[in-house]
Amino acid sequence: MSRRGCRKSAVAPAQPRRYRYVRSFSNRIILLLSSIMVAASLLTILLYWLLYPILPSEMYAPILAVALSLAFCLLAGCLLSVILSKKIYRPFEQLIRATEKIAQGDFKVRLAETADPGSDLGALQRSFNHMASELDSTEIFRNDFINNFSHEFKTPIVSIRGFARLLQEGNLTAEQHDKYVNIIAAESDRLANMATNILLLSKLENQKIVTDRTRFYLDEQLRHAILTLEKQWSSRNIELDIDLDDVMYEFNEDMLLQVWLNLFGNAFKFTPDGGTVFCTLRQEKNEAVVRIRDTGCGMSDAVITRIFEKFYQGDTSHSSAGNGIGLTIVGRILVLCGGRIQVESSPGQGSTFTVRLPMTA
Repeated sequence: MSRRGCRKSAVAPAQPRRYRYVRSFSNRIILLLSSIMVAASLLTILLYWLLYPILPSEMYAPILAVALSLAFCLLAGCLLSVILSKKIYRPFEQLIRATEKIAQGDFKVRLAETADPGSDLGALQRSFNHMASELDSTEIFRNDFINNFSHEFKTPIVSIRGFARLLQEGNLTAEQHDKYVNIIAAESDRLANMATNILLLSKLENQKIVTDRTRFYLDEQLRHAILTLEKQWSSRNIELDIDLDDVMYEFNEDMLLQVWLNLFGNAFKFTPDGGTVFCTLRQEKNEAVVRIRDTGCGMSDAVITRIFEKFYQGDTSHSSAGNGIGLTIVGRILVLCGGRIQVESSPGQGSTFTVRLPMTA
């Protein structure tokens, strides 16, 4: 066989077995019905021929009329069965071909929902279209994830490489030298934090059960998170308005701390110099309610609907520090503890994040 023939056979796969089976099954039904019709017609003609010599002459015409009518009905039934069989088979043939396209990575394919919505076939068509839509959304999200992931990792690496080369060239003042070293250190920390967050998120996404639960004061944990981020708010003269009730809570303390570090970190990052960040803690019925409000630039509704997606940043220019993973981690941890988060914001009016934690987590 020639090389060209080999390539052709490799590119054009054989017809799938399930497709051949459905078509063969349909053909068998048509063949069976047709055989029954033909056999019945032949039997009618044979009986008429056998009975013809012994029947009275006055019965010839009625029997012949009945035989011809029966033969016509059988022929019409045969044709009708063929037409109905093809009509019944066509939606399944479309479903099979659409499934093959899905298997080849074409998630844009959709079925025409021609069947009765209340029938099994109608439900099957709707389910297939819903599945295709979900796969299409997942594919878009995967592509966005890869693009953003590449961008977020490439940016600090390019920065580190650029300033490292400047240091290699020499002829720098002490001030320039210290500045470039600090930039390299900051970008290195940013890269390390990104890697840590990605590993943490991967762990959280695969985690179903929370271990190492302890009882601790939630208000003390909030204060600890604020002090951990002191450099971010004290260097920019950001004021804090804190009003915390004493609330005892039970959960994985280290895991829940990540929620407050990310929420406070965002509040400090987007609050202008000299602004104010507010935080309250209350126990309302069977929930611990934490509200963190900043006086920053705020967000539009379009941004709010996407802020919990991986690598999504409302600042599309990526000018602000961050990697778009923090709120995704927040959302996953709250799922594990049975909590929920609400976001209220509008452009120029700041943002309020309200976290509700069940006391029976």
